[in-house]
Amino acid sequence: MTRSAVDRAPVLVRETTGLTQEEAARRFAVGGPNEVTSSKPVRLHKRVLAQLTDPLIMVLLGAVVLTLAIGDHPDAIVIGLVVLVNTTVGVAQEIRADNAVAALSALTAPHARVRRDGTVCDLPATSVVPGDALLVGEGDIVAADAELAEASAVLVDESMLTGESVPVDKNPGATLSAGTVVVRGRGVAVVKATGASSALGRIAALLDEGREPTPLQRRLAALGRVLAVVTLALCVLVFALGLVRGLPLGTMAVTAISLAVAAVPESLPAVVTLALALGARRMVTRHALVRRLPAVETLGSVSVLATDKTGTLTEGRMVVQHIWTPLVTAELSGVGYEPEGEVLVAGRPAEADELEPLRELLTVTTLCNDATLRPADDSASDARWTALGDPMEAALLTAAAKTGCPGPAELSVTRPRIAEAPFDSLRRRMTTLHETGGDRVLVCTKGAPEAVLDPAVLIDPADALEAARRDAARLAARGYRVLAVASGVRNDLPSPVTEAETGLALLGLVALSDPPKPHAAATLASCRAAGITPVLITGDHPATARAVASRVALLGDSGQTEGYVATGTDLAAGRVADLTSVRVFARTDPQQKLDIVEAWRARGAVTAMTGDGVNDGPALHRADIGVAMGARGTEVARQAADLVLTDDELSTVVAAVEEGRRVYDNIRRFLVYGMAGGAAEILVMLIGPVLGLPLPLRAGQILWINLLTHGLTGVAMGAEPASPGAMRRPPRPPGQHILGGGAWQRLLVLAAVVTTVSLGAGLGARALDLVWQSVLFLALLAAQLGAVLGLRARLFTRRNPFLPLSVLASALLAAAALYVPFLSSVLETEPLSWAGVGIALAGAPAGFLAARLVRTAFRGTNPAGASETPEPP
Repeated sequence: MTRSAVDRAPVLVRETTGLTQEEAARRFAVGGPNEVTSSKPVRLHKRVLAQLTDPLIMVLLGAVVLTLAIGDHPDAIVIGLVVLVNTTVGVAQEIRADNAVAALSALTAPHARVRRDGTVCDLPATSVVPGDALLVGEGDIVAADAELAEASAVLVDESMLTGESVPVDKNPGATLSAGTVVVRGRGVAVVKATGASSALGRIAALLDEGREPTPLQRRLAALGRVLAVVTLALCVLVFALGLVRGLPLGTMAVTAISLAVAAVPESLPAVVTLALALGARRMVTRHALVRRLPAVETLGSVSVLATDKTGTLTEGRMVVQHIWTPLVTAELSGVGYEPEGEVLVAGRPAEADELEPLRELLTVTTLCNDATLRPADDSASDARWTALGDPMEAALLTAAAKTGCPGPAELSVTRPRIAEAPFDSLRRRMTTLHETGGDRVLVCTKGAPEAVLDPAVLIDPADALEAARRDAARLAARGYRVLAVASGVRNDLPSPVTEAETGLALLGLVALSDPPKPHAAATLASCRAAGITPVLITGDHPATARAVASRVALLGDSGQTEGYVATGTDLAAGRVADLTSVRVFARTDPQQKLDIVEAWRARGAVTAMTGDGVNDGPALHRADIGVAMGARGTEVARQAADLVLTDDELSTVVAAVEEGRRVYDNIRRFLVYGMAGGAAEILVMLIGPVLGLPLPLRAGQILWINLLTHGLTGVAMGAEPASPGAMRRPPRPPGQHILGGGAWQRLLVLAAVVTTVSLGAGLGARALDLVWQSVLFLALLAAQLGAVLGLRARLFTRRNPFLPLSVLASALLAAAALYVPFLSSVLETEPLSWAGVGIALAGAPAGFLAARLVRTAFRGTNPAGASETPEPP
């Protein structure tokens, strides 16, 4: 009810007169504000420290210390800049995402109306205290947990708290929970609990546990530890071998450190951060807001998608889909509250005579109705019709408009309402009385089938009532919300109105549901094609959950029946031994949602959980990826999530999964490229002296190669588009090493080819009496630049022009190292003749061909035996 409507029809309070301002102030001082304690904002220095304590970053910081120790300030600056850029990008993205979510979020209940000192006050919801007399009306959000003292036809939408899509009737003595919405009626309630003590606060308390690292963070941390050990071992080995061969101590110290830098792909953090940041940016354009940067990659690991029902798989708006009358049965198409759709009888458009009984029934439901439809606002970005009042009654108005019935405004003139008996949980029906223009009174009744299909109410024959009951049961078993509609004419105005609920004629049955979104089934099919198992977890009725699951093909083709829909009662009683064997759960509470997510994680699955309600918060927080709805989601859900869908579309999750796989593929591709190049440089330094090349590369030359390959081209690899088969392969095994699935074999083969080509070029140049060290330097660089192009999943794509441009820039800088006097003297290189250049550049096609060949070699398999990837990075 709007504020003006409440003022026009004030509620008299008998059981409470409210608090005084002084008492309210005292209670506020004791209990504090009425708000769920939000997590404290992360301070900037803690964000920076979190970035710097990454194992790979710590290795780079160690390299900075070593280079400074030997006076190699240019290299220290280069490595330091890599650390600075990575930290800055990571911190900036996290702050930007948090600010965006803060702008998107709204208070659960911005204002509340309470009675204090005998007068009604409109104050911020945070000022409500226990004992306040809270006035609630249609459209209000309940500010705190309260007990109804007075109620007039109060109907409350608790879907945000329980997942139940059908509003609940509330009588005096019933409890109203914070964050729920009053969709009909008015009342006064005494506040019992506020803030963290409310139902909303108790659920939010389940979110206090810290987060675990993401799969990518775990894999990179393990890789960082291995690289740190390898780096130290290489430093010691090369340093010792050099001293044994009688080389100067200073020279070998610089060389050893240079090789250590080469062994560690120091641009990996920059590549990872850039890939994640670009992924987050792409997701924003696809209506997905990333709150934590590593979540981008984690999406690519998802193997289980646990989704709720209302507003995610379904429209979140009730729709009349089926009407039964004694004369005709019809199906109605259309979604939402827009009065657009077809009326079909036996699969064809209804004819004029067939529409008459439908119009008679829907005219009665329009008269016996307190809802209002609001036309779409063309100026809004998401222009669609909305409803004020009971969603079920709003759906009846929409159905009436589809069949051409007179509208509520017209009927209020021709059939004005003169009395009513509101719906209540005891009678389970609603009746209104209307003038007919004469001395007679029109009686309109709608309600639950068992309350209307009663001989005490209807005059229809027993066999007709029995047929109607069978149809009602059949529709209810299919997950529909069923209403029976009846009407009659009287010569008097009864008092009380309920005396008019007799001697009526049955007009028919109306079946309503919250229909699945048009693309829900296709979205779940895409999940299965990508090897992701969808699971439905809802607080709604089992029959409704089963019906929706069947319509979106969530139950598959195995003909699963009611036994496959587990309820919260089943879980509480321990009747479900293996939670991962069930695909549909109904009537679940927040803790049970948490248990389901934990069961899948215990099996090693990477879980994504979607939700929009307060009851989804703990599971969103505990899942590897929590996905909240941005438009209709609650603040608790958004704050608990890693990903916020601004369009509330489940298909956006699938798009995000593809983006996550793209990011992970690019990271693996870079590791194969970067570590193969680093390994080749190490092998050249170790094998070269054995073949008669005393010091194959100078320290400066190693670092220059490293800068051009790992720096320019390596970072550009992070922007590569997704592989063609990214969404046609199963998710990678959760325990797989980041270099698993054949990546390390490809790395070794590529490293061997680059090493062989480079040493061959050096030996050939020496045999021709050319400047062999400069030839080897250029060959090693050319082979790696050829390899980076050969590793592309889409060889001729134009979607990432930065990679070919970076290769060109690296080639120009390689030439500058040979022919620009300043660089030539610093790097200790010499200009090459055309013969030397020709020998060196032969490494480019060799590296390219080797990369193309290893891309399709050593394909790993997942535990199920399926090919891991059609396009291995």
